Amino acid sequence: MTLSAIDVRHLRKTFGSIVAVDSISFTVAAGSTTALLGGNGAGKTTTLSMLLGLLVPTGGSIRILGEDMVRHRYRVLPRLNFSSPYVDLPHRLTVRENLTIYGHLYGVRNLKARIGELVAELELTPFLDRASGKLSAGQKTRVALAKALLNRPDLLLLDEPTASLDPDTADWVRAYLTAYRDRTGATILLASHNMTEVERICDHVLMMKSGTIVDEGAPAALIGRYGRATLEEVFLDIARDRPRPGNPASYDEEAAQ
Repeated sequence: MTLSAIDVRHLRKTFGSIVAVDSISFTVAAGSTTALLGGNGAGKTTTLSMLLGLLVPTGGSIRILGEDMVRHRYRVLPRLNFSSPYVDLPHRLTVRENLTIYGHLYGVRNLKARIGELVAELELTPFLDRASGKLSAGQKTRVALAKALLNRPDLLLLDEPTASLDPDTADWVRAYLTAYRDRTGATILLASHNMTEVERICDHVLMMKSGTIVDEGAPAALIGRYGRATLEEVFLDIARDRPRPGNPASYDEEAAQ
């Protein structure tokens, strides 16, 4: 039996009359890399925010690493972390200062040694004492990843982990994440618009549209199911409400059954 790192049941979030997430249910297998995909406004960020405990669900349940995230999130928070290129670290602080402050916030033991490990692994030495606001996009991504790995998380949530990166740096980040998962047994849930990236590193894909999960499966299984050559083509079929080739029923009709 495969254990679940995340177990979501009938999760719902509304903002007044707006339904951002509409009673979704899914699981993320422990030790897997799972992608949460969808166009702008699909509900990905709201879902990630509820998983992190930043938003309180309107309804439904979230269990992370065996704990109820609504009732006992402080039991879980030390075991997870988050990274996004859209959330900047304090600009005036150096990389070293940022990592030190966040390390104390996370209660990391032997913090100086842990920072040293990450500096070596993520090749941060050339700009360790540079202000974070003066880093390139690629350097900021590596520092944000170092911040997210300080507490050796069992669950890593990532929002667009390679956005705005050149192909070489993006490839390096993907390889590092895969190696981290393989070495530690951690679970990774990522939101991405890079379908090639998802095909390469993800075991499972959750497709969101208009606040609901409309399809899911391994990347190769989804590609085969829709009769397409790439996951990007599958994404476009779903985003544009195209029926599957050879099947007059749309995915919406099938999901409702």
